[in-house]
Amino acid sequence: MHKQGLTTLALQKFKKNFWGVFSFWFIIFMAFISVFAYVLAPDDSQFANQMHVSIHSKQPGFTVQMLVIPNALTTDQNFFNRLFFGNLNPPSEIPITSYQPESHQIKYSEYASEGLKGLEKTLEIPTGLEPSQRPFVIPKTFYFGTDKYGRDLLSRILVGARISFSIGFVAVFISLLIGVLLGSIAGYFGGKWDTLIMWLINVTWSIPTLLLVIAITLALGKGFWQVFIAVGLTMWVEVARVVRGQVMSVKEMQYVTAAEALGFSDFRIISKHILPNILAPVIVISAANFAAAILIESGLSFLGIGAQPPMSSWGAMIKDHYNYIILGKPYLALIPGLCIMSLVMAFMLIGNTLRDALDVKN
Repeated sequence: MHKQGLTTLALQKFKKNFWGVFSFWFIIFMAFISVFAYVLAPDDSQFANQMHVSIHSKQPGFTVQMLVIPNALTTDQNFFNRLFFGNLNPPSEIPITSYQPESHQIKYSEYASEGLKGLEKTLEIPTGLEPSQRPFVIPKTFYFGTDKYGRDLLSRILVGARISFSIGFVAVFISLLIGVLLGSIAGYFGGKWDTLIMWLINVTWSIPTLLLVIAITLALGKGFWQVFIAVGLTMWVEVARVVRGQVMSVKEMQYVTAAEALGFSDFRIISKHILPNILAPVIVISAANFAAAILIESGLSFLGIGAQPPMSSWGAMIKDHYNYIILGKPYLALIPGLCIMSLVMAFMLIGNTLRDALDVKN
């Protein structure tokens, strides 16, 4: 009952904090976007990578007529495959300024920048096509504008949220796995184990985080999962230090002494009696590590070591467009930058709120 009472009290304190609750629902919202990115994105092709060079770097709200040519190749995709990997056979899209449909062909004028005239072309339509396979023209609006390759910036932002969100989960999971294990061993057994693990912690701590991540990434190779593992392998140190300190203080408690007197194994004492009572600081540091992982991944992508093209990443989007800040189109870099800032701030705020809510002294 006492444990349930403390949990209820912590939940009540959390609900009273406006920014904590707001951050919680914002994170839930971002999680929803990251899962259903391809359903929500106007460009549902894999990595939202439909390029239209003729309409590159257009302002938010830009609208153009798009000649859509369905893909003749068809790959059977179920809902879940399309949800997680996007449309593997997207239609071809051609920005146009005007068109004239005829019985078996479409005459159109390609879109060109202001002051220029687009090429006049003719598209032959094979006979016997089903209505769904025939080319058609639709107006298409790019709500966040287009990037320097003519890709829909809104779609790239939505799909990029998946990388930032997933790296937080993977990195925190790896850091908890290693940090809790080594911290528990050091704090509970002490002696030579404590000396060895603390030496490892201090050595790892002394190396700059970004430098260590780059070294691990280069050793594992460039790629999506390599970055996740590299970030996780550098974040366990803080978890291990916190867990070690908490275990050293908790193991002197009477219920731990009683468990030892009853002959319980060390593994059971640590897993069943000690760890459940030190979850509060571990949860708080995990929220902070989540935010740190997003920042590190963004930095790596900015340096070109993170998620590789054509994969959509907020850090890579800033790298591609930071020079546009002085070229009169700062939104190309500011929009992904604001996304990173808002998600990191949400995790920092929820971490601070959890720290206050789980503090039983207040």
